Amino acid sequence: MGVRTPDQSLITNAQAWIGFGTAFAAGWLLHRQIDLLRLIERRWLAHLLLAIVLILISFVLSGVMLSAPGAPKLPISFATLRHVSAVLYAPAIWIATFAVMGLALRFMSGFSPTRRYLADASYWLYLIHMPIVMALQLVLSQRDWPALVKFAIILVVAIPPMLASYHLMVRFTFIGAVLNGRRAEKRVLPRSGIATA
Repeated sequence: MGVRTPDQSLITNAQAWIGFGTAFAAGWLLHRQIDLLRLIERRWLAHLLLAIVLILISFVLSGVMLSAPGAPKLPISFATLRHVSAVLYAPAIWIATFAVMGLALRFMSGFSPTRRYLADASYWLYLIHMPIVMALQLVLSQRDWPALVKFAIILVVAIPPMLASYHLMVRFTFIGAVLNGRRAEKRVLPRSGIATA
């Protein structure tokens, strides 16, 4: 299920080119289409409900396909279930994407310094997260704790040093300029505020 990640070689597989390239192209084409963005914003709830239904159906089919304990045995072949799952999976992901976009446009369209900072830091965090997360997973792998507890511990332990490394070593350096574009210089405002001309 899903697009095979291009993590085995420096040569990206065709499935990833098509899957991720299509998403990139759709985002690029949608970027300045204000009318379409407003439509996505208005339909956020319908998109969210439809995405949840399709994802739940996909999970049920996955359980049937993988013969999970308690999964019903249907008089349908594996190949048919696989085709149905594939047909449902693609729109589920796209509709979920539109739901998240609509939610963001509806409830988070104003400027937020915190969201801006996290958006700027996100690519750096993506680049450095793998060794940190893998090391933490190795440490926690021998613990007989619930998966959600392990997940929460990894987040709480990994995110602060990753954000600190971004702030101290990346944000106002040439690395930050390469990752996020040129930034304004750090300036201390006078106590009286910003002077106007």
